[in-house]
Amino acid sequence: MKSLRAIGLVSLLLAGLASVAGAQVPSVWREQQIEAMNKSDAIMKRAHGYQDLLQQYQAMRHAYAADGRPAFRAIFGQYLSWYQSFIGDYQDAERAFSIQQRPQNDDAPSPLTQPGWHAVPALDYLPQRAKNYRVVFLNEAHNIALTRTLSVRLLQPLREEGFNVFAVETLYPADIAALAKRGYPTATSGFYTREPVYAEMVRTALKLGYRVVAYEADPGHTGDAREAQQAENLWKVLEHDPGAKVVVNAGYAHIQKEGRFLGAQSMAEHFMAISGITPLAIEQTIMIPHQDSAMDHPDYGPIIAALDPATPVVFIDKDAKPWSLRPGYDASVIFPQERFVNGRPTWLGLWGARVPYVVNGAICGNHWPCMVAARYADEGDDAVPADRMVLDPVSLMTIDDIKITSGNYSIPIGALYLRPDHRYRLTISDEAGRRIGGTTIRVGKFAGGVSARRAPRSNPLRGTCSGAGAARDTACQGDRGLP
Repeated sequence: MKSLRAIGLVSLLLAGLASVAGAQVPSVWREQQIEAMNKSDAIMKRAHGYQDLLQQYQAMRHAYAADGRPAFRAIFGQYLSWYQSFIGDYQDAERAFSIQQRPQNDDAPSPLTQPGWHAVPALDYLPQRAKNYRVVFLNEAHNIALTRTLSVRLLQPLREEGFNVFAVETLYPADIAALAKRGYPTATSGFYTREPVYAEMVRTALKLGYRVVAYEADPGHTGDAREAQQAENLWKVLEHDPGAKVVVNAGYAHIQKEGRFLGAQSMAEHFMAISGITPLAIEQTIMIPHQDSAMDHPDYGPIIAALDPATPVVFIDKDAKPWSLRPGYDASVIFPQERFVNGRPTWLGLWGARVPYVVNGAICGNHWPCMVAARYADEGDDAVPADRMVLDPVSLMTIDDIKITSGNYSIPIGALYLRPDHRYRLTISDEAGRRIGGTTIRVGKFAGGVSARRAPRSNPLRGTCSGAGAARDTACQGDRGLP
């Protein structure tokens, strides 16, 4: 486990918290932030003394509750949010840390107010737009896995357009060779690869034949030095392989091609300067939903109200040029409104690629909290699961409003999102990481696991219905109530 300094996240983290400072003296607030960063790194290091991810998260959760100082909560709340996403608790990850999307002076007018713009599915349009580029930049919000979902799906059509290298932020170079041989990420492959959707992104790239590369800067490189070295590392990939077409995954404004960037230059600006290559920059972190709609960008709600899209969209004009909210990006992706079922977001279906597999908490045997993880049957026990979740009905598990899940007093029910026509090993473990049970399942095309019509009600593992036909099947709707 590496500290955030080692993977170069410190400057962005501090810069993003200015609004939390309120009326405090800036120099004092920054000193408090640095102190909080040091404490946060120390807590995370101690937490990693535990082998099990749920134990690590529990240790961090208790540490958060023990220190109510604003600077510490502001810094460590984001750390906690990352780990909530790692354990599959995406709803609380968003609650713990979200960035309000305020309008800026250079925002483009809403496409709803301009003649000639119309929305198209992002998954259909973006690969066609990218085919004449050598490099595509896709950004994400690191604790909001929603912003990775489209990237997972874009990998296949981009591969069909000739893209053959996938460059991944905060991937550890020491694991690159082993990662390519295994074909799947582990907890030691990188920092964000511990989150299942991020792991699925890397896994998908490997299965599609991409060469997965790391481009993170060396430890100690922060701010502009980090941006510059990341750009140099990307350029080396292209310089040494004239046939390379690269898809780059990066966080937030690292991919912006012009404009203000923390008082320096972004990775994309450095990359363009040293390579002479103009990339296609796809923005995915601004036009997204928040559980508190007051944090949405002002243009987001009207667009969703007008379109009610089922999948991510982009706007294009009559000449098929994409709309971008901000300068420095070529296209802005607008994500659909979120829907949570049993505490889990339905976007985990990856826009039609996966189906929900319902799990009854009875399998936990009253061991709370209980981790349920699904790994591909042909991958090792060290694989980051395709999906995982924590089940917990006990309100006493809440500490200072930071939850593992927002369960109730009855036996909880959750859904894992898995690819149909695949076999998975389901493992159930307790808070200490001890194996409670497990089984091998096959997820059907329209129903995950055992059909509810054939399974006794006492069966703790139940399939769920999905697909167009399932929406009309009253037996499916009545039994599970899932989409």
